[in-house]
Amino acid sequence: MVIDEQVVLGRIRRHILPLLMLCYFAAYLDRVNLSFAALSMNADLGLSASVFGAGAGIFFLGYVLFEVPSNMAMQRFGARRWFARIMLSWGVISLLFAFVRTTPQFLGLRFLLGVAEAGFYPGVMLFLTRWFPSASRARMIGAFAVALPASAAIGAPVSGFILNLHGFLGLRGWQWLFILEALPSLVLGFVLLRKLVDSPREAHWLAADERAWLERTLAAERHALPPSSAHGAAGAWGALRNPLVWLLGFIYCGIVAANYGVSFFLPQIVRAFGVSLTAVGLLSSLPFVAGALGLLWWGARSDKRRERRWHLLVPGIVAVLALIVAAATDYPPLRFGALVCAGFGAFANLPVFWTLPASMLPESEAPAGIAVVSSIGNVAGFAAPYAVGALKDMTGTFASGMAALAVFIAVTVVVAARVVNRRSGVAQGLVAPDAGA
Repeated sequence: MVIDEQVVLGRIRRHILPLLMLCYFAAYLDRVNLSFAALSMNADLGLSASVFGAGAGIFFLGYVLFEVPSNMAMQRFGARRWFARIMLSWGVISLLFAFVRTTPQFLGLRFLLGVAEAGFYPGVMLFLTRWFPSASRARMIGAFAVALPASAAIGAPVSGFILNLHGFLGLRGWQWLFILEALPSLVLGFVLLRKLVDSPREAHWLAADERAWLERTLAAERHALPPSSAHGAAGAWGALRNPLVWLLGFIYCGIVAANYGVSFFLPQIVRAFGVSLTAVGLLSSLPFVAGALGLLWWGARSDKRRERRWHLLVPGIVAVLALIVAAATDYPPLRFGALVCAGFGAFANLPVFWTLPASMLPESEAPAGIAVVSSIGNVAGFAAPYAVGALKDMTGTFASGMAALAVFIAVTVVVAARVVNRRSGVAQGLVAPDAGA
């Protein structure tokens, strides 16, 4: 019987991606709703821009410290149980933010939220390599990752509306924000336990010959990866010693900095235009709409063109130029337009980037390697918001922070141009190897 590959991949996509997208939607909402809570919470708790930036960023310290152990634990316990554990724990911690009263409580809970969520994104990146052949992977990663800007695009106006519940049942608007937006994570944790399966072998919704074809295809791709004799802890140690892992991690720093360096402060930047809370929510969604469209279109374009390098570099260049313009002007329409363009640059290269670690690292190093790449990159998740907040306190404006982000992202784009060449796509069957590559 001839296997229709597109039919099989479409069936997998329908059974796996919507649930994972919903989970990541809830995760990102719980991660960045802090940016809207800050509009009133900072004054209630007496948080300066520097302390707020530190709280926004300290999430990533917990995330980084526990990302590799989390990915290794997923290998042991299975994606279904481990992802459910992540969802439930971060839902509980997100809910507790409604009852924060002091700066230490605020910083401690942000750190614990990072610990709870650690491993989810790199775990999903690894999980998708067990379901989708590499030639279609950028589209699948893009479809999953679109939940990230989509949650902000949809969550921004919703968050603006929730803040207007201020005083209802004696609670502040930012307290209602944390309570209501934690509930989806708690519900999805139980849904994962019932609906997700760990591997194609357990997928009863695929025919036996379809499962066999998928397992053969993925096994052939794994066989084509660089050889390695290391396994388990030795594989993890090999990933830590691999210079390519660290270079990819540094490149990912630029992507993370472009994303979180502005995201946590975007409502405050928009509020400075002199608009209402409802308008802040609506306007703040537009950069994320641009990011969502970029994720879907740019990842699919990379697969269609069978090219990775320039599809990785161009969004980074766009982000750099847009942040320079945003930093250089005080004219609200021009600054906001530049931030919308920066939204495209911050997200469009995510699906392209995440095709690279699994295709360039040995199979035994991939679980730890992907987590290490994500951990290194997420250091920028701490550094970028903290730097922007500190520069705001020093200069009284967000322009200096945006300029600093532009410089750093430009450096990571230069490194990416050197590390990711045409031969980076050979392992994925995207380009034909040639002597000049």
